[in-house]
Amino acid sequence: MSDGEDPSRGTVQPTGPGPICVFAGLGLILGWAIRPLSLRWGTTEPQVTWLSVAVIYFLALIVGGAAYQTWRARRDGVRLEPHRAVNRLVLGKTCALAGAAVAGAYFGFALAHLGATSSERAGTQLRHAGVAGMGGVLLVVAALLLEQACRVRDDPK
Repeated sequence: MSDGEDPSRGTVQPTGPGPICVFAGLGLILGWAIRPLSLRWGTTEPQVTWLSVAVIYFLALIVGGAAYQTWRARRDGVRLEPHRAVNRLVLGKTCALAGAAVAGAYFGFALAHLGATSSERAGTQLRHAGVAGMGGVLLVVAALLLEQACRVRDDPK
Protein backbone atom coordinates (compact mmCIF):
# COMPACT_ATOMS: atom_id res chain seq x y z
CA MET A 1 0.00 0.00 0.00
CA SER A 2 1.38 3.42 -0.94
CA ASP A 3 1.48 6.39 1.40
CA GLY A 4 -1.44 8.20 -0.27
CA GLU A 5 -3.99 5.34 -0.01
CA ASP A 6 -6.72 5.31 2.59
CA PRO A 7 -6.61 1.88 4.32
CA SER A 8 -10.35 2.02 5.07
CA ARG A 9 -11.25 2.39 1.37
CA GLY A 10 -12.04 -0.81 -0.52
CA THR A 11 -10.37 -1.78 -3.77
CA VAL A 12 -13.10 -3.85 -5.44
CA GLN A 13 -13.82 -2.41 -8.87
CA PRO A 14 -16.83 -3.07 -11.09
CA THR A 15 -16.41 -5.81 -13.66
CA GLY A 16 -15.23 -4.12 -16.83
CA PRO A 17 -15.80 -5.06 -20.44
CA GLY A 18 -12.32 -6.61 -20.80
CA PRO A 19 -12.82 -9.70 -18.62
CA ILE A 20 -16.35 -10.16 -19.94
CA CYS A 21 -15.07 -10.14 -23.54
CA VAL A 22 -12.26 -12.56 -22.70
CA PHE A 23 -14.66 -15.03 -21.06
CA ALA A 24 -17.15 -14.67 -23.93
CA GLY A 25 -14.36 -15.22 -26.48
CA LEU A 26 -13.07 -18.32 -24.72
CA GLY A 27 -16.61 -19.66 -24.48
CA LEU A 28 -17.18 -18.93 -28.15
CA ILE A 29 -14.07 -20.88 -29.17
CA LEU A 30 -14.90 -23.84 -26.92
CA GLY A 31 -18.55 -23.89 -27.97
CA TRP A 32 -17.65 -23.78 -31.64
CA ALA A 33 -15.07 -26.58 -31.23
CA ILE A 34 -17.55 -29.07 -29.75
CA ARG A 35 -19.18 -30.04 -33.06
CA PRO A 36 -15.99 -30.52 -35.14
CA LEU A 37 -14.33 -32.45 -32.33
CA SER A 38 -17.39 -34.67 -31.92
CA LEU A 39 -17.39 -35.42 -35.65
CA ARG A 40 -13.65 -36.10 -35.68
CA TRP A 41 -13.81 -38.48 -32.71
CA GLY A 42 -16.95 -40.21 -33.93
CA THR A 43 -19.01 -39.35 -30.86
CA THR A 44 -22.41 -37.75 -30.70
CA GLU A 45 -22.50 -34.08 -29.96
CA PRO A 46 -24.32 -32.90 -26.85
CA GLN A 47 -27.99 -32.00 -27.16
CA VAL A 48 -29.18 -28.53 -26.20
CA THR A 49 -32.59 -29.12 -24.68
CA TRP A 50 -35.24 -26.64 -23.62
CA LEU A 51 -34.55 -27.64 -20.01
CA SER A 52 -30.96 -26.40 -20.21
CA VAL A 53 -32.21 -23.20 -21.85
CA ALA A 54 -34.80 -22.73 -19.07
CA VAL A 55 -32.12 -23.14 -16.38
CA ILE A 56 -30.11 -20.24 -17.80
CA TYR A 57 -33.16 -17.99 -17.92
CA PHE A 58 -34.10 -19.05 -14.39
CA LEU A 59 -30.62 -18.08 -13.16
CA ALA A 60 -30.91 -14.72 -14.90
CA LEU A 61 -34.29 -14.21 -13.23
CA ILE A 62 -32.87 -15.04 -9.78
CA VAL A 63 -29.90 -12.70 -10.19
CA GLY A 64 -32.15 -9.99 -11.62
CA GLY A 65 -34.47 -10.39 -8.65
CA ALA A 66 -31.54 -10.04 -6.25
CA ALA A 67 -30.48 -6.90 -8.11
CA TYR A 68 -33.96 -5.41 -7.83
CA GLN A 69 -34.23 -6.26 -4.12
CA THR A 70 -30.82 -4.76 -3.44
CA TRP A 71 -31.58 -1.61 -5.42
CA ARG A 72 -34.94 -1.20 -3.69
CA ALA A 73 -33.41 -1.66 -0.23
CA ARG A 74 -30.71 0.91 -1.01
CA ARG A 75 -33.31 3.34 -2.40
CA ASP A 76 -35.45 2.99 0.74
CA GLY A 77 -32.44 3.63 2.97
CA VAL A 78 -32.25 0.09 4.35
CA ARG A 79 -28.69 -0.77 5.30
CA LEU A 80 -27.61 -4.23 4.18
CA GLU A 81 -25.59 -6.33 6.57
CA PRO A 82 -21.96 -6.27 5.35
CA HIS A 83 -21.73 -10.02 4.75
CA ARG A 84 -24.94 -9.96 2.68
CA ALA A 85 -23.68 -7.05 0.60
CA VAL A 86 -20.38 -8.82 -0.05
CA ASN A 87 -22.18 -12.05 -0.95
CA ARG A 88 -24.35 -10.22 -3.46
CA LEU A 89 -21.36 -8.43 -4.92
CA VAL A 90 -19.48 -11.70 -5.35
CA LEU A 91 -22.58 -13.28 -6.89
CA GLY A 92 -22.82 -10.41 -9.36
CA LYS A 93 -19.16 -10.52 -10.34
CA THR A 94 -19.17 -14.31 -10.71
CA CYS A 95 -22.40 -14.46 -12.70
CA ALA A 96 -21.21 -11.72 -15.04
CA LEU A 97 -18.17 -13.77 -16.02
CA ALA A 98 -19.97 -17.12 -16.02
CA GLY A 99 -22.84 -15.66 -18.04
CA ALA A 100 -20.39 -14.32 -20.61
CA ALA A 101 -18.72 -17.73 -20.92
CA VAL A 102 -22.10 -19.48 -21.21
CA ALA A 103 -23.35 -17.00 -23.80
CA GLY A 104 -20.16 -17.36 -25.81
CA ALA A 105 -20.26 -21.16 -25.63
CA TYR A 106 -23.85 -21.41 -26.79
CA PHE A 107 -23.36 -18.84 -29.55
CA GLY A 108 -20.25 -20.74 -30.66
CA PHE A 109 -22.21 -23.99 -30.68
CA ALA A 110 -24.91 -22.28 -32.75
CA LEU A 111 -22.27 -20.96 -35.19
CA ALA A 112 -20.91 -24.47 -35.65
CA HIS A 113 -24.37 -25.54 -36.81
CA LEU A 114 -24.75 -22.76 -39.39
CA GLY A 115 -22.77 -24.68 -41.99
CA ALA A 116 -24.33 -28.03 -41.08
CA THR A 117 -26.56 -29.92 -43.42
CA SER A 118 -30.14 -28.79 -43.53
CA SER A 119 -31.32 -31.54 -41.23
CA GLU A 120 -34.06 -30.88 -38.72
CA ARG A 121 -31.73 -31.77 -35.85
CA ALA A 122 -29.15 -29.16 -36.87
CA GLY A 123 -31.87 -26.52 -37.10
CA THR A 124 -33.19 -27.47 -33.67
CA GLN A 125 -29.71 -27.31 -32.17
CA LEU A 126 -29.16 -23.92 -33.80
CA ARG A 127 -32.41 -22.51 -32.37
CA HIS A 128 -31.91 -23.94 -28.89
CA ALA A 129 -28.29 -22.78 -28.70
CA GLY A 130 -29.20 -19.29 -29.96
CA VAL A 131 -31.95 -18.90 -27.36
CA ALA A 132 -29.62 -20.21 -24.65
CA GLY A 133 -26.95 -17.72 -25.73
CA MET A 134 -29.46 -14.90 -25.31
CA GLY A 135 -30.15 -16.24 -21.82
CA GLY A 136 -26.44 -15.97 -21.08
CA VAL A 137 -26.50 -12.34 -22.22
CA LEU A 138 -29.46 -11.68 -19.91
CA LEU A 139 -27.51 -13.29 -17.06
CA VAL A 140 -24.60 -10.92 -17.71
CA VAL A 141 -26.93 -7.90 -17.72
CA ALA A 142 -28.65 -9.00 -14.50
CA ALA A 143 -25.29 -9.63 -12.83
CA LEU A 144 -23.95 -6.21 -13.81
CA LEU A 145 -27.14 -4.62 -12.45
CA LEU A 146 -26.60 -6.50 -9.19
CA GLU A 147 -23.03 -5.22 -9.03
CA GLN A 148 -24.29 -1.69 -9.63
CA ALA A 149 -26.93 -2.07 -6.90
CA CYS A 150 -24.20 -3.07 -4.43
CA ARG A 151 -22.15 0.00 -5.19
CA VAL A 152 -21.48 2.31 -2.25
CA ARG A 153 -21.54 6.02 -2.97
CA ASP A 154 -18.45 7.97 -2.10
CA ASP A 155 -18.74 9.79 1.21
CA PRO A 156 -18.26 13.56 0.90
CA LYS A 157 -15.64 14.71 3.40
